[in-house]
Amino acid sequence: MKKKLPYLTRAESELMQLLWTGGPATVADLQGRLERKPAYTTVQTLMKILETKGYVGHEAHPDGGRAHLFRALVAETSTRKRHLKDLVDRLFGGRAESLVNGLIDDEVLDRADLEALKKHIDDKLNTKGNRP
Repeated sequence: MKKKLPYLTRAESELMQLLWTGGPATVADLQGRLERKPAYTTVQTLMKILETKGYVGHEAHPDGGRAHLFRALVAETSTRKRHLKDLVDRLFGGRAESLVNGLIDDEVLDRADLEALKKHIDDKLNTKGNRP
């Protein structure tokens, strides 16, 4: 049985995004890639928290030295799905269509986004229609 991971905070999510897009990195690498520039020790503490939560692992840097190389242990897609389901459950009463309607009504999506969403919905409807 899979261990259910705790949810990520905003700061933890930012670091995970960097690992998912850029691959394994040291604390200094991650600190340098963040838009805001937190202290090295702040990033280091967050990485320890992510490791405790089960999202990342570390190993000795291949170049030697004291730096560790951190890598994501959890896939981005599974993490995103789990967090999205939690968001829909908590803020939209479990109704995903309320989330989508909110995005559309609040004009967060431009025309290209809406057309892509429509295509995705049409594809999903056609796929589901072919299932027994």
